[in-house]
Amino acid sequence: MATAAKTFTYKYEGISRSGRSVKGELSAVNPAIAKAQLRKQGINVKKMVKKSQSLSFLGSGKKSIKSEDIAVFTRQMATMMKAGVPLVQAFDIVAEGLSNKSMAELVTAMKADVSAGGTFGSALRKHPKYFDDLFCSLVESGEQAGALETMLDRVAIYKEKSESIKRKVKSALKYPITVIVVAMIVTAVLLLKVVPVFAEMFNSFGAELPLPTQVVVSMSEWMQRNWYIGLGVIIVSTFLFSTAMKRSIKFRHGVQRFLLRLPVFGPIFKQSAYARYARTLSTTFAAGVPLVDALDSAAGASGNIVYETAIQNVKHEVSSGGELAGSMRAENVFPPMLVQMVSIGEQSGALDDMLAKAAAIYEEEVDTMVDGLTSMMEPMIMAFLGVVVGGLVVSMYLPIFQIGNVV
Repeated sequence: MATAAKTFTYKYEGISRSGRSVKGELSAVNPAIAKAQLRKQGINVKKMVKKSQSLSFLGSGKKSIKSEDIAVFTRQMATMMKAGVPLVQAFDIVAEGLSNKSMAELVTAMKADVSAGGTFGSALRKHPKYFDDLFCSLVESGEQAGALETMLDRVAIYKEKSESIKRKVKSALKYPITVIVVAMIVTAVLLLKVVPVFAEMFNSFGAELPLPTQVVVSMSEWMQRNWYIGLGVIIVSTFLFSTAMKRSIKFRHGVQRFLLRLPVFGPIFKQSAYARYARTLSTTFAAGVPLVDALDSAAGASGNIVYETAIQNVKHEVSSGGELAGSMRAENVFPPMLVQMVSIGEQSGALDDMLAKAAAIYEEEVDTMVDGLTSMMEPMIMAFLGVVVGGLVVSMYLPIFQIGNVV
């Protein structure tokens, strides 16, 4: 026996034959059939979504759209276009396969713009929160050159590599931060719950406690009386830091400069900046973007004010007739290998290829450094936990070890 096709309930908005705005619901296997049914009723559909979705764009209760979602969307659209699927149909296929409903609505909105006669690039520019100027410019250049599928593939590679670098850098920071937070929580629990039990027992000994035990008991007593002060300091400090990072350009730039000076993490941030710079410049230059404009995009994508300033200086020199490699060398922030590869690319007329190879090298360097950092951090973190937590435990047991002398 054949299985009945699954139907869905759709909400719609449209215009009737008399010109009145109408709203309603109906059940159908897919949106195309639902629209066909409404056309038979003389309704010109303007908007349609599943009942589980909100008619308002990106309504409440939806998952937010992240940069990873944009990268996945770009790769799927590139795959559809390379397979010869028409653009409007590609939007439909991609939207139906997305689990993030907010992203699906975004794709549907862009499809409506393209169906109404707009270009893919103009549809992207209506959503600058998710598609930056670089993304839109590359897509527009692909449309104008009649090579949209090729350009989408390049943009997809660029987005995937960028997201990979971000994940690696976040991974490098997440592990030690998580361990420190856990150590703070364990320490707080010991001081607030465990140490007071030992302190009450020690009071019955009638003897002077060892200095480490006295210090820990004093910390515990302070925490019990003033725990809300410590918690308040942590919350307020976190809030002020995040607010300053968002609103103060000077503070954010200061933090970025400080990160580059860190002994362990600084090299990772530098390598990731080299990778972003080379990847962005390679992608934009290969797309036919003039070098000066490509440097503008690379500066914004570098992710650090030190390199953003250096790239802007390079852009100024190049616009005045200087060579890219020479201008980079003068800034003293780019590694010799990157400068040399750029010089070879300029001389051979294959700058985009050399930049792509350089980007691959530095991306691999970031992978290797993050993996090495994780291996190196494990014994250091174990030692840190041993000193903090183990020190508290030993301090509490010192009087017990000396109980023979007390008795």
